[in-house]
Amino acid sequence: MKILRNIVLLLVGIIFPVYSVFAVDIPFGRSYNYDDILVKRVVDGDTIQLETGERVRLIGIDTPEMHESDKLYRDSQRTSQDVASIKELGRRSYLFTKGLIEAKRVALEFDVEKHDRYGRLLAYVYLKDGTFANAEIVKQGYASLMTIPPNVKYADLFLKLYQEARQNRRGLWQ
Repeated sequence: MKILRNIVLLLVGIIFPVYSVFAVDIPFGRSYNYDDILVKRVVDGDTIQLETGERVRLIGIDTPEMHESDKLYRDSQRTSQDVASIKELGRRSYLFTKGLIEAKRVALEFDVEKHDRYGRLLAYVYLKDGTFANAEIVKQGYASLMTIPPNVKYADLFLKLYQEARQNRRGLWQ
């Protein structure tokens, strides 16, 4: 019995470290390769759903709401814009993001925190051609900034792109 126990401990000591090197994430007992994964659908301008069913919140950006929510009404009060106008801007952001990444294979890059309080993955998204989706959405004027420490790796880049988009009246800033 002691020999069997030692064999099991030896195998666990060998197999687990090797397995953990290749397992990027293990929700529900599975591992996924986030270096090559399909975007099943775009939920809104800053949230996508992967082929695994997981939702991903794009780090560093914030797009207008297009559905009824508490945030929609808070944004309306904060900006003095009517709800219908914000929803229309949200729809435009959604359509841009959809055209950019829906039904495409992407790679995810994580920052310090991997999940938000809603259980969504937090990630920077890259198309296979190298396009940095988060940055492109800001650059083309379809998102504002949302910098939440400690996930600030590209905050300076996003700020620069946001300022240029506003100055040049791109996207939502027309």
